[in-house]
Amino acid sequence: MNKSLYITASGPSSGKSAIALGVMQLLSRLKGKIAFFRPIITLPKLDDKDADINLMLEYFKLQQSYADSFAYTEDEAYEIIAKESTTALQEAILSKFQKLQEEYDFVVCLGSDFRGKDPVFEFNLNAEIAGNLNAPVLLVVGGKDMTLPEIRQTIQSCMIGMSKNCDVAATIINRVTLSKGELDSLCAGFATEKGPALIYNIPEDPTLGCPTLSDVARSVDAEFLTGEQFHDSMVSNFTVAAMHPENFLSYLEKDLLVITPGDRSDILLATLAAKQSPTTSGISGVLLTGGIKPADSVMSLIRSLGTATQPVLPILLTQHHTFRASQFVQKVRGVIEPTDVRKINTAIGLFEHHVDSEKLASTVAVKSTRMTPLMFEYNLLSAARQKKQRIVLCEGEEPRILQATDILLRRGAADIILLGNVDAIHAKAAQLGCDISGATVIDPAKSPDYEDYAASYYEFRKKKGITVEYARETMLDATYFGTMMVKKGAADGMVSGAVNTTAHTIRPAFEFVKTKPGFSVVSSVFLMCLRDRVLVFGDCAVNPNPTADQLAEIAITSAHTAKVFGIEPRVGMLSYSTGSSGKGADVDVVIEATRIAKEKAPDLLIEGPLQYDAAIEPTVAKTKAPNSPVAGKVTVFIFPDLNTGNNTYKAVQRAAGAIAIGPVLQGLNKPVNDLSRGCLVADIVNTVIITAIQAAAENQA
Repeated sequence: MNKSLYITASGPSSGKSAIALGVMQLLSRLKGKIAFFRPIITLPKLDDKDADINLMLEYFKLQQSYADSFAYTEDEAYEIIAKESTTALQEAILSKFQKLQEEYDFVVCLGSDFRGKDPVFEFNLNAEIAGNLNAPVLLVVGGKDMTLPEIRQTIQSCMIGMSKNCDVAATIINRVTLSKGELDSLCAGFATEKGPALIYNIPEDPTLGCPTLSDVARSVDAEFLTGEQFHDSMVSNFTVAAMHPENFLSYLEKDLLVITPGDRSDILLATLAAKQSPTTSGISGVLLTGGIKPADSVMSLIRSLGTATQPVLPILLTQHHTFRASQFVQKVRGVIEPTDVRKINTAIGLFEHHVDSEKLASTVAVKSTRMTPLMFEYNLLSAARQKKQRIVLCEGEEPRILQATDILLRRGAADIILLGNVDAIHAKAAQLGCDISGATVIDPAKSPDYEDYAASYYEFRKKKGITVEYARETMLDATYFGTMMVKKGAADGMVSGAVNTTAHTIRPAFEFVKTKPGFSVVSSVFLMCLRDRVLVFGDCAVNPNPTADQLAEIAITSAHTAKVFGIEPRVGMLSYSTGSSGKGADVDVVIEATRIAKEKAPDLLIEGPLQYDAAIEPTVAKTKAPNSPVAGKVTVFIFPDLNTGNNTYKAVQRAAGAIAIGPVLQGLNKPVNDLSRGCLVADIVNTVIITAIQAAAENQA
């Protein structure tokens, strides 16, 4: 059984770091404990960490330390080779690798960076290391500017060079676009007795290689005077502005960095004006040189045109003079930072789109029975992709919503509809550097469906005494409009609450989406992602004191929700006593609810009343509920009231470091979900994906 994979390149500039992201994402859902290892790293500048190791440790929240993630720097490795031998180096690397392999289920290794003077020696060294680690190889061929014959020759040379030391599991030709016929010919040309070779092609995406403002700042030791929150803005080109503004302005282009001396206020203000123009709004920023800060009056003007959270122009200041600064910027290399969500999702999205993940995984790994949060989130994304749904986001002008939309579209999770002022949404997205071109943007007041939706709302609610005028005014509210889109089938699900209150988000659904036939109550669950499992907690957000009938309904609905998200439902009805050990009205409600649930859903595995420890811990269950097929194995926890449920989910979230996804509303005819006003972009992404999965399940039913 393979417990490792070695990713190495045929030479420099292959883009193997982006490939490693895709591989880590894939294997993280197949293996419980995964580690990342680099045998040899380039010595980072000063106290910086290796960029690839830092990316993997931070983004995938790996449990290993930085020191355990590599064996040697390039200088140390070559010193060992010079003083002792290559064998001594290999033995030392293997020793450190085996310590990781003993502790983790799988180790992903990433080869050296090919920054030395002898790429052939470095390639052979990586092949030897892979062989000594007994790791199959994922070969990355940087195909940019190469012809098909050159690519074929490169693969052939690599195959011959590696055949002495290790097995090539698959090859990825990166940064070039090949036709299906060209790719098929390569697969057939390198076929073995097992069949065609596994060869994939990932096209070039210029944004992955582009440096960001953060990369530029590091290269010239610059500080941000304004706009540090846009540190991940792309810099595709730069220009040194030494001309008068009327001449300089003709050189402006998208994602351009303007380099100019700090005392050139005319250039700075001209760039500021250009930034406000819709034709040149994509300027990345300005790098001021010579350590000269603009006059207070100039900075005051610039700041007055923006806000603390939305400055109009990122401005950096370096002590280097202009020529020296431009030399540094010319050499700056774009790296993928752990906080660079746009690049990360682009890299992972490209990998998942162009690589047959299941086939690749079958050659290098065996699935684990454990379920980590990352595995669960990946499985959710895969489920959402299978049948993409139309999800409407009512707060389209909110920056977090726009950032989440960028991610969701890049990952192909759903078709997104944004509500709000169309011009404001596109302007805000451009300021944030978010690509929302794949989203549908609708202004409720200008929608051709507005009159129909207002008339429908009047019909639904006229018995409650509302007027036509009230219905028309209400339908201008994006939350009501979005909910009506779901009701009418123009969208499959709705998400709101990043700005609006919970009451405002779900009130329209209560008014005219209504509960499913046979259901009397809307409830909620949280998907609690622990380190090695995912549990369902309900109801922790909606019903303060459910009756026995309502509690039974919540249990049955929560079990169904668990199934929708791939969790085998084993329901525990929680109380402060297990079995018949306790007495009182609170226990009686749980006993009655358990009886009703068993009667309504006889095939459902359900037990109650159970204390939390008897529900989750098998050793405790043997003592407190020895004959129960559910106790100790509960996956769906039903709390007796909102006070208990809400406090418990938050306690588990904080004390156990669990990821709480939700609340997920259940019982409605159509999926509508609420966000916390303090939600993060990742929370929005997860909620949209969950809503899409609910919608797909409803449409399939």
